[in-house]
Amino acid sequence: MRLENFLYGVYPYIALSLFFIGSWLRFDHEQYTWKSDSSQLLSNKNLRLGSNLFHIGILAVFAGHFVGLLTPHSVFTSLGVSDMAHQMMAIWAGTIFGGMCLIGAVILWIRRFFNRRVSAVSRGSDKFILSWILVTLLLGLSTIPVSMGHANHNDPGVMIALAEWAQSIVYLRPEPELLAGVDTVFKLHLFFGMTVFLLFPFTRLVHVWSAPFSYAWRPYQIVRTKRRL
Repeated sequence: MRLENFLYGVYPYIALSLFFIGSWLRFDHEQYTWKSDSSQLLSNKNLRLGSNLFHIGILAVFAGHFVGLLTPHSVFTSLGVSDMAHQMMAIWAGTIFGGMCLIGAVILWIRRFFNRRVSAVSRGSDKFILSWILVTLLLGLSTIPVSMGHANHNDPGVMIALAEWAQSIVYLRPEPELLAGVDTVFKLHLFFGMTVFLLFPFTRLVHVWSAPFSYAWRPYQIVRTKRRL
């Protein structure tokens, strides 16, 4: 098996399997302790700015990737969105929100590595995953000039190939050969991005599951007022 066939035909399933199974196990056993080592009380300087930029940016980037890659091409066509319009929207959204996320990540990275109090209590996994995400963001932003070059030549082929590859993974019919003509920077970004999912359950990133998702389907509660006799 060629390395690229493994990386883009098998590795996505390994990463996603570990992501879901590992997240479930940690949620089941450690959901009340995984934020206990927060460094907020040690140093609050630039934390709010960095955290807000990072979280808003990364949520928007994730949503953009999810919609842009997994929405069938026919849906965009039926909505009157041309391939080039789709590509330009992806470029501008990626530039804005990817830039926000990168600035926030750099602030958090500097704080994690160079604030003595925070660095002293930080786990190796904290520093590693933040550095990995930072490189992933840099690779993602590095794809934008390449995408602009494709757009200037009215060539949405790479964008379509990436979307078709992502959909083939979801439909359990992996087609790694779709990435054969894709620029190396996109492939590196894909690998680093998939590895974030693989590492997710083993790091503090699991704290995202602390969000009150279950609130939407919580059971009704009957509240009775105490009446005076």
